[in-house]
Amino acid sequence: MQADVEQFARRARRPVPFKPNQYAKRGTAFHEWIEDFYGAHPLLTEDELPGMGEFEVDPSMLQKLKANFENSHWASKTPTHVECPFELALGKAVVRGRMDAVFADGDGWVVVDWKTGAKPAPAQMEAAKLQLAVYAEAWRRIAGDGKPVRAVFFYVRTGEDYSPSELPDADRLAELLDAGSASVSGLSHS
Repeated sequence: MQADVEQFARRARRPVPFKPNQYAKRGTAFHEWIEDFYGAHPLLTEDELPGMGEFEVDPSMLQKLKANFENSHWASKTPTHVECPFELALGKAVVRGRMDAVFADGDGWVVVDWKTGAKPAPAQMEAAKLQLAVYAEAWRRIAGDGKPVRAVFFYVRTGEDYSPSELPDADRLAELLDAGSASVSGLSHS
């Protein structure tokens, strides 16, 4: 949304699913493995998703991702939730999604999104903060306990965490989504 408001508005007005590609298939295979690692059961396996048979997952890359995860600090932690769904009203918009994992952390919570791709350049990280902000706000509302919530991307390839210290709050997210909705309305009249 932050990177291209017009494209966001078009996709919001007429959402069309993305055709799966090799990167999506790799991510799906890894997420399925993570669910199994933590003893959760996926809603669908990668073979049950439409179009997923069109690309092969590079087995050596998948093995590397699994090994990197098993050597990370996340492998020794036990999540309270895996693939946790949410539906969140922000301004005039409703945002739906799934959080990959939620962990109790001292006096608060950590929401983690596993990333199997390369870490984006710093310029693209600003837009990535919006995803983390939505997850943090979603878990704040789900938990409802007033405890602090931190959101993290874990880049499995490199073993790096990315956890910005400041994320947009619910009011700012609502402003951004409402601005995107206004763009949708403007596009429908053009």
